[in-house]
Amino acid sequence: MNAIVRHHALANATPSRAPEPHFTVTVASTLDDLMQVMAVRNLVYVGEQECPYGEEFDGNDFAGATHLILRKGKEPVGTLRLRWFADFCKLERVAIRNEHRGAKATFALVREAFRIAECKGYRKMLGHAQVRLLPFWGRYFRGLPRTDRPGFVFSDHDYVEIVAEMTPPEDAITLDSDPIMLLRPEGAWHKPGVLDASTHRPATNPVG
Repeated sequence: MNAIVRHHALANATPSRAPEPHFTVTVASTLDDLMQVMAVRNLVYVGEQECPYGEEFDGNDFAGATHLILRKGKEPVGTLRLRWFADFCKLERVAIRNEHRGAKATFALVREAFRIAECKGYRKMLGHAQVRLLPFWGRYFRGLPRTDRPGFVFSDHDYVEIVAEMTPPEDAITLDSDPIMLLRPEGAWHKPGVLDASTHRPATNPVG
């Protein structure tokens, strides 16, 4: 026999509200992470902005690129892409699902992009901003339009170039950084990684 027994005090209590999940930003480092990145971009760019699939997935997602994922709790709600060039990095494909857009989400995502770029020693970040979104970029990108360069058009939108100046921290990655640090996962150079523990084993130089 099944019975529902409710304690009197619980019956009259107001249900407590679960705490609101926080936003977190991580580097996409697994196949599942990349699937989440592509899912968000499909929703925002292909779905909302009607961007052709072949133009959104342009062949640069695996060409020296770092993808960031914004999550609320465990749910992927935003993403962006960083591409690395000799003396600047380029911020691209910023996408936040419509129901989660707002200052807090955007700031968390872009702030982490700047942190990673500065840790890698970069001093300039380039962005291609849709003209209609210049107020947005002026607020979150902390950069200025390049007045010496003309605007341009691609994928049905007007764009201008904007550049933000960055200041690398004193412990930014350099050619002289600890070699083990350079083996650590992207964005987590100052935390012990999986290979740190292997340094305690003696060299046996196994050969297959």
